[in-house]
Amino acid sequence: MKKIKTPLTEPVRTKLKCGQEVLLSGTIYTARDEAHKKLTGLIKRKEKLPFNLKDAVIYYSGPTPVRQDGLFGSCGPTTSSRMDEFTPILLNKGLGAMIGKGRRLNGVRNLIKKQKAVYFLTIGGAGAYLAKRIKSSGVLAFKKLGPEAIYKLEVKDFPLIVGIDSNGRSVYK
Repeated sequence: MKKIKTPLTEPVRTKLKCGQEVLLSGTIYTARDEAHKKLTGLIKRKEKLPFNLKDAVIYYSGPTPVRQDGLFGSCGPTTSSRMDEFTPILLNKGLGAMIGKGRRLNGVRNLIKKQKAVYFLTIGGAGAYLAKRIKSSGVLAFKKLGPEAIYKLEVKDFPLIVGIDSNGRSVYK
C-alpha cells in the first residue's frame, strides 16, 4: 500500500491510480449533507470558510458522539452521491479529495478529472475499525448540527481505495 499525507497536492493526486490502495495520514474534515449546504452557502455569499479547501480532504461521515477519551466510537462513510449536488462548487474552490462510499454522477466524475482531484472509497460498515485510525478530533464548524457538524480529524494510516482517479477512471466502470 502507498502511504500519502495531507494536504493532497496535485502532484500527489495525479500519481494515484484507480483501484490503488492507500494509507492516508494527516488532517481531514468530516462533512455530510447539512454541512455541505452550509459550506456552499458561505461560498455563494463570499463569506469566510471554516477551513481552506485548497488541497483539502473531506470525509463524508457523521461520527458517533465523542467518548470520554475524546475520540469517536464509530466514524464510517456515508453514501457519497448525496453530496453530488454540492461537489462542483467545492471542487472549483480547490478541494483535493473526497472520501465516501458508492458511485458518483458522471458530471462529478468529469469534474474530478478536470480539477485533477481524487475520490476515495473506504469500508462501509466498518466505522468502529476506521475510528481507531483517528488520533485526534474536534468540532471545527456548525456545532449545532451534532454529528453532521464539520469535525477536524487527524488520521494515521487511514485505509482507502482510489475510486476515481485524477484522469476520471472509476472502479465502477
